[in-house]
Amino acid sequence: MSLKSRFNNLNENFRLSYTDPALSIKMSNQIMTWMPEIPRDYVIVCIGTDRSTGDSLGPLTGSYLEDLKLKHMTVYGTLHNPVHATNLKETMDTITKNHRNPYIIAIDACLGKNSSIGHLIAAKGPLKPGAALNKSLPQVGDMHITAVVNIGGFMEYSVLQNTRLSFVMDMAKGLAGVLEQVDCNLKYNYPMSAIVLRSKKEKKRTI
Repeated sequence: MSLKSRFNNLNENFRLSYTDPALSIKMSNQIMTWMPEIPRDYVIVCIGTDRSTGDSLGPLTGSYLEDLKLKHMTVYGTLHNPVHATNLKETMDTITKNHRNPYIIAIDACLGKNSSIGHLIAAKGPLKPGAALNKSLPQVGDMHITAVVNIGGFMEYSVLQNTRLSFVMDMAKGLAGVLEQVDCNLKYNYPMSAIVLRSKKEKKRTI
């Protein structure tokens, strides 16, 4: 869950503090520039466990999103039904089976430098869950967002266990706000050619 292991193969990422008053607007605008031009089946996979305060960021975010009732994205991973190391592959198989050409946004907590704590980091490409804990898990996501919940580099499992829950909850709420804004923006996420083509078809029907 270290930052270095998350971004080894990535050239583009965007980060903001969860306390930034314009977090939802700024980060959602950046995420929209990475979304595919042709609409796909959008899926959010919130990775983590409710048995560790630091690692509960994913399930908390998933539960907040579930309450928001998103219109354009399907959420996997909540407090009641978490997605974690033991069922991640099974969850990905389910997504492949139930969603046609899904575009996946993966969500997870991570550890990093002291100066990075409290930052949400959005990046193109998949994340590697469990990398810092030497777990061999499948890469997840066409895009991902990680939340730096504590300092990394030593006794990382213990650090995650002893991260303040109130802090993680606040970050999860901020992240849910970002994704809610993305969901609101998705109805406008059509290439101009598709909009022109659709308008021409509608015009022919009225003639």
